[in-house]
Amino acid sequence: MTTALLEIVAIGFLAWGFYRARAYGRVGILAWLQSLLLIAPWLLFFGLVAIGVYLNLATVLFLFLICTGLYIAIGRQIRASVKELTSRQSEQPTSKALESPESTLPMASQDQNPQASSQPSTSEQKSPEPKPKTMPIPADELRVIQGIFGVDTFFVTETIPYQEGAIFKGNLRGDADHVYARLSASLRERVHDRYRLFLVENPDGKPVMIVLPSTTDPKPTNAWQLLVAIALAVVTIASCEETAGLLLGFDVFSTPARFAEALPIASAILAILAAHELGHRWQAARHAIKLSPPFFIPTLQIGTFGAWTRFESLLPSRSVLFDIAVAGPLAGGIVSLIMLIAGLALSNADSLFQIPSQFFQGSILVGTVAKVMLGDTLQAAIVHIHPLTVVGWLGLLINALNLMPAGQLDGGRIVQAIYGRKTASWLTIATIIVLGVASFVNPLALYWALVIIVL
Repeated sequence: MTTALLEIVAIGFLAWGFYRARAYGRVGILAWLQSLLLIAPWLLFFGLVAIGVYLNLATVLFLFLICTGLYIAIGRQIRASVKELTSRQSEQPTSKALESPESTLPMASQDQNPQASSQPSTSEQKSPEPKPKTMPIPADELRVIQGIFGVDTFFVTETIPYQEGAIFKGNLRGDADHVYARLSASLRERVHDRYRLFLVENPDGKPVMIVLPSTTDPKPTNAWQLLVAIALAVVTIASCEETAGLLLGFDVFSTPARFAEALPIASAILAILAAHELGHRWQAARHAIKLSPPFFIPTLQIGTFGAWTRFESLLPSRSVLFDIAVAGPLAGGIVSLIMLIAGLALSNADSLFQIPSQFFQGSILVGTVAKVMLGDTLQAAIVHIHPLTVVGWLGLLINALNLMPAGQLDGGRIVQAIYGRKTASWLTIATIIVLGVASFVNPLALYWALVIIVL
């Protein structure tokens, strides 16, 4: 039943994606086909499982190989289509100049020169020159913006129109972060909140400055999205309660009267989630970046997979992306480690949980800390531990899963910040493939693969 439900949800997402992709023409359809290829092997595999047909590992890997090859081929088609579309747009002024029909010439000029039809004019011999692209930023505001640059920060050598703003090519003088901070402050002083400044690298690896109007900022969270975020938060609280109850040996949903018993452990799990989110928001506030409400991802296995947060501001540089992305797992991991150490310190023969000592051999970090805190106690077959130990372990697991180098997970954003979008895309594909193979051993990997694809 669960497999069939997941199939229906996945097909629904694909149908919704196709509906949205049609508005972007050929490029949109090709991009949708790429997303279809990412999920097609698992749709086929679990669809067949639902009707009692099982594929062996070799067949599944062969499907992955075929879909990966098609994914790469379609990616090349997308790049070619975008390049062709861009060239058409750049040639549009020239083509319009060449399309002036002869009937638009004044009749008087034709009568005054009856030999004009037999002798080509000078204007007909020369091809019209393409009109230069106009600068979308008004001239007076452009001069003000250009005034922020200088020989001691960023020496501009060329200004190029770009979308609704402009690209400033030149030479960076000094540390990139320091120069960017100075220029951003100067831009705010001169134009207030009307424009945004970005420091990026061009394909040659040289730094360039981009200025875009604030009207291009991502749209803020609307009422519907806020309701979804609230609903997911409520469901996550319930799933954390259920996880806490299962750890204590009962089902909260079947015995709601025991809700209070599970509340302390559930609250500890939620505290780790809160620390993770506060870490993101601390760095976002430091860089003046707006974040959407967190969209929590509930699960009955470990309470929650964490949360996904949307940027509501354009990121000025990859270093800002790195700071925001890494702060969440770092804060959540520190709180989890503190809970793990506190739980081990409070553990004694009367502790609530009894677990096999082999449990501590599954992680180098947890095993090392347990060896230091518990000492010879680990030589016993069964170890009595405080509930905070389990909560700390769950927190470390949740934060570690969020560090997977894929998609919009924190790990994927960190990889993009360090190595760029292309490397992040390849690692996302590789991670999905690895999770797909791992799902034969642990079904939890399949859920993570679906989460990455959906995000």
